[in-house]
Amino acid sequence: MRSAIVLGGGMVGVGTALHLQSRGWSVALIDRNEPGRETSYGNAGIIQSEAVRPYAMPHDISGLFDIATGRTNDVHYEPLALPYHLRPLLQYWWNSFPKRHEQIAQTYARLIARATPEHEPLIAASGAGNLVRRDGFRVIHREQAQFDKEVEEAEAVRAAYGVKFKVLSARELAQAEPGLSDSGLGGLQWLEPWTVADPGGLVTSYADLFIRRGGRFVHGDATTLAQTGTGWSVTTADGPIDAEAAVVALGPWSPAFLERFGYDIPMVRKRGYHRHYSGGAPLDLPLRDAAFGYLMNPMVMGVRITTGAELSGPDAEPTPVQLAKAETAARQLIDLGKPVEPEPWLGTRPCMPDMLPVVGPAAGHKGLWLHFGHGHQGFTLGPTTGRLLAEMMNGEEPSVDATACAPARFGA
Repeated sequence: MRSAIVLGGGMVGVGTALHLQSRGWSVALIDRNEPGRETSYGNAGIIQSEAVRPYAMPHDISGLFDIATGRTNDVHYEPLALPYHLRPLLQYWWNSFPKRHEQIAQTYARLIARATPEHEPLIAASGAGNLVRRDGFRVIHREQAQFDKEVEEAEAVRAAYGVKFKVLSARELAQAEPGLSDSGLGGLQWLEPWTVADPGGLVTSYADLFIRRGGRFVHGDATTLAQTGTGWSVTTADGPIDAEAAVVALGPWSPAFLERFGYDIPMVRKRGYHRHYSGGAPLDLPLRDAAFGYLMNPMVMGVRITTGAELSGPDAEPTPVQLAKAETAARQLIDLGKPVEPEPWLGTRPCMPDMLPVVGPAAGHKGLWLHFGHGHQGFTLGPTTGRLLAEMMNGEEPSVDATACAPARFGA
């Protein structure tokens, strides 16, 4: 029986472990915490089947000016931390030019098209259907120009990829979300995404399925991974575990981890915050406030507000500026109630400079496989790219052409 160590218990690592297991591999899933407690726990809780084009950096003067001057709440940055981000940010900016971005989107759309079909059997088998709704999510607009632009972009992706949405007048939005005290100018509803009431809980359900099927989850220290004469070994709470292959699915920690093996992989590390609020007015579906760069999602713990991107130093103290602005803006729309947690949650999203995840073998080390860098969409794409990696490791023809995701593009 072939064997693998999977480092990382988030959606990406768990998705990989399940797909290897289904191919007859003996798999040990290793994490320092319980599955689904890091980046996968903190996301907005949407399986984004509408996100066929990855997030691009603006090139227009007004968009760049808004970021530079802090006029937009989508991005917050610490000026002294910019040198740390400069190299990957410049690459990200270059890849955001329309011609290059469209090429990237072709691969990205193929992956996104597989998102819900890959989640569906795992949701059913894990018994997690109570956490998932299939009614999409809504966007509220307060500025006409921004509203018109999003509708135009939505029509473009509908024409190119068949993505479904509908435009909502202010009255229609108010009827759909009677808890709103202000429905703005209206908005739109993306009809096909699935929304999750407990993102960490869904990952935990998938991990429990992996264990019920005979998989092994062990607490361990990824930094102890070492190459042996026959494969790879890692130290865990249960002692050393050996396998012929190892998968690095450590999200934002992956590049720093891989430096010990001689790989220099650039990554844009976007910090993000969330907080739950309870005791206020009900919210039916997740609602993105386009003017203030945040999303509200009704979850098990209350309404979760999730922020946009923060660029700061790797060890910087929390600076929840965006969350404070988002909460103020949200209270203009709905009675939020009171915060549930004493302090906001903080995590980091691993974004590659070309917006595509890293999926494939490491060139310089036999049996070492890389699987990370999904940006805002690790929760959405973990099972999809987990299948792709398992197919590669098993010597199968990949079900989706993801050549552009190969580690070799970064010299790895």
